[in-house]
Amino acid sequence: MTRPRIAVLGSANMDLVVTTQRAPERGETVTGHEFRTVPGGKGANQALAAARAGGDVTFLGAVGDDDFGRRIRDLLEADGIDVGELAVVAETTGTAHITVDDTGDNSIVVVPGANGCVTALTDPHRAAIRAADALLLQLELPLLVVAEAAAYAHSVGVRTVLTPAPAIPLAGSLLEQVDFLVPNEHEAMILTGADDPHQAGRELAERCAQVVVTLGAEGAVYLGSGRPALQVPAFPVEVLDTTAAGDTFVGVLAVGLAEGLEPEATLRRAAAASALSVQRFGASSSMPTRTEIDHFLSRWESFGTWME
Repeated sequence: MTRPRIAVLGSANMDLVVTTQRAPERGETVTGHEFRTVPGGKGANQALAAARAGGDVTFLGAVGDDDFGRRIRDLLEADGIDVGELAVVAETTGTAHITVDDTGDNSIVVVPGANGCVTALTDPHRAAIRAADALLLQLELPLLVVAEAAAYAHSVGVRTVLTPAPAIPLAGSLLEQVDFLVPNEHEAMILTGADDPHQAGRELAERCAQVVVTLGAEGAVYLGSGRPALQVPAFPVEVLDTTAAGDTFVGVLAVGLAEGLEPEATLRRAAAASALSVQRFGASSSMPTRTEIDHFLSRWESFGTWME
């Protein structure tokens, strides 16, 4: 089978991760358990998830000429990702400062660094997008280049998947160019002002062709294309670290869409990948392979139902 071609225009960060019993309150100091550096960034995370799920992935972005940048490039290349258009710029590589508590929940502060230098599409960017079956976008690059990429992909008939994180108000003209919008429950409510993620999803489905709202332990819900709403429950697993679970979900979702799977089958694979990722520590280090996803699903053949 031909591997689906996935282009990712997005951020590449080094995650600086500290674990602690509980996150500090404002002005408070707490003692942590452990500190690690883990390559991440929503763009790089989604690229890795898609590659491990069977995609032929090209990554478009920027890193600094520093040790963090070299480590990120090496990791992407080790997973077979094309990094020919991962530019090396004068700014330092972006960083994400992550606190993970003993429940597995996290809070994150991102410093864009080199990611902020990706301000417009280049001709090689356009060539990579044209050659792709799907384009993955997030909001950790400047919004102007994200909007430009979505419009270009739409003009050449390439399916676009946008993760609206970090959540900011988005113009209707951008959402109209997006085939799949994949916010988490908090992002969906921020985008709409609704106080319920299901209502937020319904409102977003009026502005975007297809919407998947991820709901953490409650799974995910799909709305769009004239279909009844579909909800997939989360797989009941022990959570170690939720970092990059959403990016894992999106990367696997994109591969399934590019392979022509129906939404329910695609979402179930994405949910399985996320369930595997939350049982492991870190971002890039937590993402499963296609074989691992298949094996996990084979053990849960009778699990869950799809509900309107």
